[in-house]
Amino acid sequence: MTPDEIAKSYDQIADRWDSDSFDRANGIKQHDRAIAFLKNHNFALDIGCGSSGRFIEHLSGYGLSVEGLDVSSRMIELARQRHPDTTFHHADIIRWNFEQQYDFISAWDSIWHVPLADHESVLTKMLQGLAQDGVCIFTAGGRDAPEEKVDSAMGPPMYYSVLGIPRILQVIAENDCVCRHLEYDQYPELHIYVIAQRM
Repeated sequence: MTPDEIAKSYDQIADRWDSDSFDRANGIKQHDRAIAFLKNHNFALDIGCGSSGRFIEHLSGYGLSVEGLDVSSRMIELARQRHPDTTFHHADIIRWNFEQQYDFISAWDSIWHVPLADHESVLTKMLQGLAQDGVCIFTAGGRDAPEEKVDSAMGPPMYYSVLGIPRILQVIAENDCVCRHLEYDQYPELHIYVIAQRM
């Protein structure tokens, strides 16, 4: 699937994250762990921000000025309604260019939708988008080798890819960053989150 096709799938289910049934605590404690490594609390970017605004609200509580980015127009529409004073970018992270560096970058359950052929370059872009001592948190499939799939577990078809843990760690090191934490946080589901910091 292309990013445009993924965006259309998310457009169909965007309201799901804006409902009372959505667990707004999802990913929050993991972000707290990442923020513990943070030295400067200036600018943050939420990649794949979705509609809930939970990370924007949480990061703002730490004094960060947060921007959101999402490929889904419906997600961005709902996010702007919830946070009208926040800067949002309706864009595909593959083609979007960073205009500044950020102290904190979150990509929770988002960049695993990037096509496998572009996955490494997007991870590199994120890591290079960090300011000195900046921290990045992102999720991935907990696989040992590159893999991709399409399923309809959420309803509309959705694409996923993963570089594999060994290559993820190599890309982090190649971009002058260090892995501060890697955890299977939903085991036996193969869901990992990674905290990396620019050295």
